[in-house]
Amino acid sequence: MINKKYKGILYIIISAFCFALMNLFVRMAGDIPSVQKSFFRNLVAAVFACVILVKGKTEFRCRKENLKYLLLRSIFGTIGILCNFYAVDHLVLADASMLNKMSPFFAVFFSYLILKEKVSLSQALIVAGAFAGSMFVVKPTFANMNLMPSVIGLSGGIAAGAAYTMVRKLGVQGEKGPFIVFFFSSFSCAVTLPWLVFDYYPMSMGQIGILLLAGLAAAGGQFSITAAYSYAPAKEISVYDYSQILFSAVLGFVVFGQIPDVFSWIGYLAIGVMAVSMFLYTRRQTV
Repeated sequence: MINKKYKGILYIIISAFCFALMNLFVRMAGDIPSVQKSFFRNLVAAVFACVILVKGKTEFRCRKENLKYLLLRSIFGTIGILCNFYAVDHLVLADASMLNKMSPFFAVFFSYLILKEKVSLSQALIVAGAFAGSMFVVKPTFANMNLMPSVIGLSGGIAAGAAYTMVRKLGVQGEKGPFIVFFFSSFSCAVTLPWLVFDYYPMSMGQIGILLLAGLAAAGGQFSITAAYSYAPAKEISVYDYSQILFSAVLGFVVFGQIPDVFSWIGYLAIGVMAVSMFLYTRRQTV
């Protein structure tokens, strides 16, 4: 029988593949505004979360003290998705995925800033190293035609880090995971709906189908990562989430013929080393 740790690793790798597929489908949907893509992605997630809440006979309400954190999680999460989808549409898939994967490092920063959690010198140096690595992916020069999409992609990683910090706060305060997903997905749909009403971009049935597949892939990623952390603690399996970069690189090459440049590979290596360092540091501190 497979032990719980290996089940956790398997599920987190499945989650990484699902999120890589989500990015692929978002790119395949074509020249559609990121806001519109975000709406369909979150609509599917909201429906799935709603079904889980109904089946579990969970009330559709939150604790009064958690409302502000739910709103902050939803605001930062919506910004993160919009930025990520814009980056996916304009960058090599692996670059967009790596910039979004800066979120765990920024979560450390926001945990210190918002939750007042202590950050050691080692953690601060690891975060700084990861940010330096991200600059190889962003390539902040005026000669870089992809500078703006790269900055937007990195901003998405920053926003996602803030959103995950709010999720941590909500979890500590006893808010249920499915309700957090439902609240966030419904909030994002409500925020983006006016754009669809007043500036709807006509889509073919094929594009609608692809966006629904993106939503299904995202839901699969959410459920898989939830299962992963129910089998094993983050300190043992979180580093395997970076397999999404490999999946994105392969899918980007096979489907779009994308090949990241040498600076991006240097950035991937630097961020990967920092991710492993944070993984080992966290594991050592919790043993």
